[in-house]
Amino acid sequence: MAVFELAIGLLLVAALLSLWANRIGVPYPALLALGGGVLALMPGAPQVTLDPELALALFVAPVLLDAAYDASPRDLRHNLAPVLNLAFFTVLLTIAAVAWVARLVIPDMSWATAIALGAIVSPPDAAAATAVLRRLKTPHRLLVILEGESLFNDATALLIFRIATVAALTGRFSAGSALVALLLTGVGGVIAGFLFSRMLAWMMSRVEDIPISVLLQFISTFAVWIIAARLGLSPIITVVTFAMCVARRVPARQDGRHRIASYAVWDVAVFVLNALAFLLIGLQLRGILQRISPGQWDTYLLFAGSVCATVILVRILWWMPYNWWTRWRIRRNPAPVRRPTMVPTVGSGLVISWAGMRGIVTVAAALALPVGTDGAPFPFRDLILLTAFCVVVSTLVIQGLTLGPIMRHVHLNPDDSVEREIGVARAKTAKAALRALEESPDREAAEMLRREYEARLMLGKDEAQANASVRRESALADLQQAAVGAQRAALHELRRQELIGDDAFHAVEAEIDVLDLTADARIRPDGARES
Repeated sequence: MAVFELAIGLLLVAALLSLWANRIGVPYPALLALGGGVLALMPGAPQVTLDPELALALFVAPVLLDAAYDASPRDLRHNLAPVLNLAFFTVLLTIAAVAWVARLVIPDMSWATAIALGAIVSPPDAAAATAVLRRLKTPHRLLVILEGESLFNDATALLIFRIATVAALTGRFSAGSALVALLLTGVGGVIAGFLFSRMLAWMMSRVEDIPISVLLQFISTFAVWIIAARLGLSPIITVVTFAMCVARRVPARQDGRHRIASYAVWDVAVFVLNALAFLLIGLQLRGILQRISPGQWDTYLLFAGSVCATVILVRILWWMPYNWWTRWRIRRNPAPVRRPTMVPTVGSGLVISWAGMRGIVTVAAALALPVGTDGAPFPFRDLILLTAFCVVVSTLVIQGLTLGPIMRHVHLNPDDSVEREIGVARAKTAKAALRALEESPDREAAEMLRREYEARLMLGKDEAQANASVRRESALADLQQAAVGAQRAALHELRRQELIGDDAFHAVEAEIDVLDLTADARIRPDGARES
């Protein structure tokens, strides 16, 4: 009962902090991190220890799947160079720099332990950055780069984290074996993720019950992670591949009721996991603070401060020269660019450099530090946990609160590429619906429904006014379902041909889902289908 009461209390605190964050215009993970720090200092707060093997599966798998599901392969491909630069080279440089600084401050720390620390604090989390930037009409290219970085940098960092933790505990490391393991786990993860996605698509096409459908999605997420880990594959790469393949196959086999319910549940689940991760690490810190002797505080603070400064500076010192080199190369060879938003600027470089906030992956990796052999703790585990928390808090608070002003100061050109693609998708899907209505034998019902889609095509009529004219329930519902099916097929074809990206796809898909729900509601008031 005590654990249940603690969980309810933590979720209530998280909800209040999130409401406050929305009111003052800051990313809610920043206040969650501060809330975790307050819990660590509160007298009488309980000490919570989480199973290290559970931490990554519980906190990372659903969040990673949620991000990978929304990723647009087309947009990632158009921005592949900067995404790979941030997700691979920047992570490696950060790990190396943090390891060097860690050993400089504490020479007794082994290289394996220092590299494990670097892997924990190296991957930024785009959630906080995009939460700020989406309110400021940020160019779509920046959001694609940041979200793509957070999607793939987790794989880079956590693969190195696994190798470094084993080396720190056993004292054995082979570069050749590690490279072979990385290749095998990576390639195997891609294959396994693809196969798992086909299995889920097959199951989802045979499940009509909404609660069971949503439950299968959650079970499959954790099952994919656990099976990949048991097989020695990379759970991160497996889940990312699984999610991106599912996003291509499952939506076409679901109706609007299933999809809207699924998205709502996932939004809540991701928020709950973020909240619990930040607050649980705060509860773990209480025991750490009690174990630190007065003579250790200077070393601990110097260590944590040095690592915080390193993760911020490395990103700036690496990305800004790369941004300059890219702009110089474009000026020297002005090849035609397919989209103006793909051209980097000094302002976009500054925003990307400063958008390196750490989040739930760093917290989960810190919580996942294993216990060593014979019950001995992981070397410097308390120091690493404290440092990881300080990095998360400092980047979320300092960079999270200043990213908005920086964005407004650099005056980036607005980007309406997604809005244009939404307009294209609306027009194409409305025309597909009108063509479907032309085949109807019920001319009166077709004419009434035609006016709705003509209004959608012209974007000049209020939706509520259009829906008010619909009265013939049975025939009209059948017609609208046929029209919705035609729109959905046209929308998937647009994405397949890469005429629109996934941002436009999901926006118009949500609008079609609403129309699908109104068709169901015309059959029965509760939206259930009659046989």
